[in-house]
Amino acid sequence: MTLILNAASESIQQPLSFGASWQILGPFQIGTREATWGADPLEYLGGFRALQYDPRAQYRSSLPVNGTAKWAVVNSTKTSDTSSLGKASLSVRYDNVDWEFLKLVYGWAAVQYQAWARGDIVVHGDATQHVILYTSGILEYWLDDAHYFGGDYYSYRRAPPVLHLRPGSHKIDIRLVRDVRAFGGVLEPTIDVVLEAHEVSGTLELAKPGIFISDVVDGSLASSVASMSLRNSGEDDVEVVEIRPSDVGSLPLFKNKESQVILSPSLQMLTSTQSNNTTSTGGPGIVLLAGQTRPIAFNISLPSHETSSVHYTIIYRTGSGGGPLSVLHVSHNLTHKSLYDPHKITYLHPGGMASYAMLRPPAKNATCVEAESDAVAHALDSVADICAWVLFPTGVTAWSGDDWHNWGFADVEAAINSIPTWIENVSWGGPGVDVNRWVVSGHSNGGQGTWYALTHRPDRIIAAAPVSGYASIQKYVPYELWQPMDPRRTAIVSGALNSYRHEMMMENAKGIPVLQQHGEEDDNVPTYHSRLLGQLLFQAGANSDYYELPGKGHYFDGIMVTDQLKEFYRKYTGSNMTTYASPQDYSIVVGDPGDMGPKGALKIIALEDPGQYGRVDVVCDSDPIRCLVKTTNVAGLTLEGKHLEQETIDIDGQALAITAGISTPSGSVSLFKSQEGNWKVELLLHSGPAALYRQGRQLGSMTAILRTQGPFTIRHQGAATVALALQISRNLHQYLFADANIVSGETWDGTDSGNLISLVVGADAPPSIHPDFPVKVGATTVSVRDSRGHRKEFQEAGGLAAAFLRPLPNGRLELVLWGDSVDALAQAARLVPMLTGVGQPDFVIMGESARWRGVEGALALGFFDSAWNVTPSSVV
Repeated sequence: MTLILNAASESIQQPLSFGASWQILGPFQIGTREATWGADPLEYLGGFRALQYDPRAQYRSSLPVNGTAKWAVVNSTKTSDTSSLGKASLSVRYDNVDWEFLKLVYGWAAVQYQAWARGDIVVHGDATQHVILYTSGILEYWLDDAHYFGGDYYSYRRAPPVLHLRPGSHKIDIRLVRDVRAFGGVLEPTIDVVLEAHEVSGTLELAKPGIFISDVVDGSLASSVASMSLRNSGEDDVEVVEIRPSDVGSLPLFKNKESQVILSPSLQMLTSTQSNNTTSTGGPGIVLLAGQTRPIAFNISLPSHETSSVHYTIIYRTGSGGGPLSVLHVSHNLTHKSLYDPHKITYLHPGGMASYAMLRPPAKNATCVEAESDAVAHALDSVADICAWVLFPTGVTAWSGDDWHNWGFADVEAAINSIPTWIENVSWGGPGVDVNRWVVSGHSNGGQGTWYALTHRPDRIIAAAPVSGYASIQKYVPYELWQPMDPRRTAIVSGALNSYRHEMMMENAKGIPVLQQHGEEDDNVPTYHSRLLGQLLFQAGANSDYYELPGKGHYFDGIMVTDQLKEFYRKYTGSNMTTYASPQDYSIVVGDPGDMGPKGALKIIALEDPGQYGRVDVVCDSDPIRCLVKTTNVAGLTLEGKHLEQETIDIDGQALAITAGISTPSGSVSLFKSQEGNWKVELLLHSGPAALYRQGRQLGSMTAILRTQGPFTIRHQGAATVALALQISRNLHQYLFADANIVSGETWDGTDSGNLISLVVGADAPPSIHPDFPVKVGATTVSVRDSRGHRKEFQEAGGLAAAFLRPLPNGRLELVLWGDSVDALAQAARLVPMLTGVGQPDFVIMGESARWRGVEGALALGFFDSAWNVTPSSVV
């Protein structure tokens, strides 16, 4: 084992420092994204926190020589770092494992492992130190007796925990988890993490300097949406009362300090009111719990074209009630761009916070009647003459939110739909925009996102060009080395990821031109991914051209503007077709109807078993129009367009009169399959109370909770659970840049527009709007009604936990997290979606053994169908 540790040290002693030595124990086996489920073998012994250093101790492990893991002690190397109070960089590698042989057998999955490290943070002097702790590359740790799950695996440095450390030594135990997606699969299998403590003010402060704001385009703001990231680093809650402009810095020839914005009265929406006074809106303030970080979005406008900077004052009070007001001043220099240059636009993500994309409108000479980095924004400069609006979305974060899936793709669509607002903001006089016609291209994870767009929004895609994109996370890094589990449990975890396995949905691309490009020597995303998907496209009868570039790796300058790509862009952006018409005969495959758009004017809106793929095969005659439709595992679908031109449709051998159907306001007809297997026309998927049936954004696995329309609300029971509520809020913000209101159960009034996460310990869950929900929790028990109507009760001596979805009014969702103790509740809280590839189904009941057995420690898990009944494929 090799370990390098750099700890900050100053000639003058800092008030805080990391200890000089660390005790390491490992390595142990871990699977791809398995750590969320627990799967820590040391938990069988009570956890690493219960073990004391013993150089003679040996622990069973499947990885090292002789099958035993041992303790090691490594002294740190001192370095100077003036930017923080203390810093420790750990690079861990084990030489007693034959990594190369394991990789020959199990591939990249073999170089993922876990270990634990123990050190300390020492507070010198007599004063309590108020700090934030950055934990780059770390998913989980213990500080003294407090457990922290989530950390900062991808080194976002967005929402570190706020700590108030008393004088003395504080033990810190870090779980080290190697992940190929985060650390790479080609280089040495090291785990590199960084701990860094920074002093904070102990009150309200900026979590990120400045204001999140669009660029100024020819004197006008490209967008009116702005945001500030605020952190409450104190020990009492803070209420933000108002944000007002305090000054507007201008160019020398123009002086204007007119107020131009006022804080929205609540975080559910932006205010559309522009104000010239500085009085409060009078609405409720925005509360940040002690230690919470939140993005606050608001409207903004500039008083003049010459404005060069903006200055704001945040007015807030500490504690509840009418305490004294305090202020925080914020300044930001504006970035000015030309109208035709790529520039930043801002808009609201459906989750209620501000996001951004880079936009380049059609050029003047176009032949037509972080993403913020130069490498991205100018990637297509050599085809600036194409007749198209060029948009570089971010997916909210540098990792595209959730890999351009649920959360990230919602950001793409929000960015596209913001272009008409941009046209109005800058008084654009050029070509208009059709937000429903897309030519999609992306590289690496963006290439995977291109596959997602192609397979999930086929009726909007004119053409697609995935570049060096992977097929799915399961193909990227195999799931072979998870803890052993029953095959039915494996199938459920796999089924929860069905919507993201693009290799299963290539038939959705039939009729759409596809150009694939991949570097022959790519050691990041192997060429196998593009070769496989190219073969599957061919077998699906799709139109695909494949270019493998000799001598090229994963990335090189100009990778997005090779000759074939430039020709492809010009050809299909110059097309006058609305979108490529679906072939007469086509199929559509769906993993999650909540993620899926229509193909060929047909959309699957419900599956019989959400743990399995749904499929529709369509054969049509054109004169007269007559279609034969065959379905597999489909409970509901909608028809529009050409399907409504026929009087009857043949579906699963049943002739159904379409003209007698009920047309919705959007001009579509819904078909519903009864329990007897007969199809009928319905205005809605089901008749009866909406709470009884699962529709729209309620569909999907546990990640459906991410389809919130507004900030999340996290409801807790008080002092015992507020720390977990804060952890969930921190993780949602860290990994998704999401916002959350944290409220106690007594104060929640149910009027929020966003989805709800409820924390419950040792008690009944709050009442459900569903009159007879299949999962019920009590003080110490959980019961589940299976697909046959039999109810099974689960009870353990301790450590029983549950996580499950429930319906809320207006198509919203609730994620209930329950435990028979606070520790058990913390186990359930691990399942709140934040990392992709974990595979959380609709409900999970976990026993104590899940801490070391992972999924096999789940007592029950599975899916709800469209009537909120447990499916037969579930394990109960």
